[in-house]
Amino acid sequence: MSQHLYILTGGSRGMGLAIAEQLLQAGNTLICISRNKQASLHESAQKAGAHLEQWTHDLADGATASLALQKWLEAQDAKTYASATLINNAGVIPNIGPLSQADPHNLAMALRVGLEAPMQLCAAFLGATENWIMPRKVVNISSGLGRRAMASQAGYCAAKAGMDHFTRCLALDEALKPHGAKVTSLAPGVIDTDMQIQLRSADPEKFPDQNGFQQLKSTGLLTSPEEAASRILNYIARTDFGSNPVSDVRDA
Repeated sequence: MSQHLYILTGGSRGMGLAIAEQLLQAGNTLICISRNKQASLHESAQKAGAHLEQWTHDLADGATASLALQKWLEAQDAKTYASATLINNAGVIPNIGPLSQADPHNLAMALRVGLEAPMQLCAAFLGATENWIMPRKVVNISSGLGRRAMASQAGYCAAKAGMDHFTRCLALDEALKPHGAKVTSLAPGVIDTDMQIQLRSADPEKFPDQNGFQQLKSTGLLTSPEEAASRILNYIARTDFGSNPVSDVRDA
């Protein structure tokens, strides 16, 4: 019972890739669920002696991914693992602009990836491992924009606010179980990723906060993906993990 199991979505690029790289250590089993595989992860896994599987799923169809996860977990021998952790990291920003100008298909895709798929994967993970008695954790990567409204960001803000609130419900559910999982919806800070490039490059007439995101970059206030990943993993390792179902890596 020496293996620690991690399931990570969106691990092929950006902060998700940095999280995956840092999880590839001897004694860890990592399942990455992304649209594309990342060849560098296989090289890192071989060097570290970690077990890695990369599953290609489009999380706009979270039901298929969650059923695959449920089937895989049900086939596992729980005695193999000392702990099991799900990290829902994948997310996308819908087209930037007022909701009145939103494309319905683009908006639906963003909500499926950012809210529907995390709920489905949480259900699969928690259901399939409900009788596992080792520590289990769920980390839903949220955002400050789930807690603060912003013009031209209705879809993204709604997905992250929904993530925060369903995680509160999960915490209540799991607290009633004898071996319930510890869960949190975790804001990772402001990170220098492709998402930030989208925001900085947006049409200022459609996105009134564009200049603020440009200033974050120019003044060096963005955290690197590697540092953000380290902060997230340190938060997961905290002894008080799960005491607050809605949290921030900067919490004392």
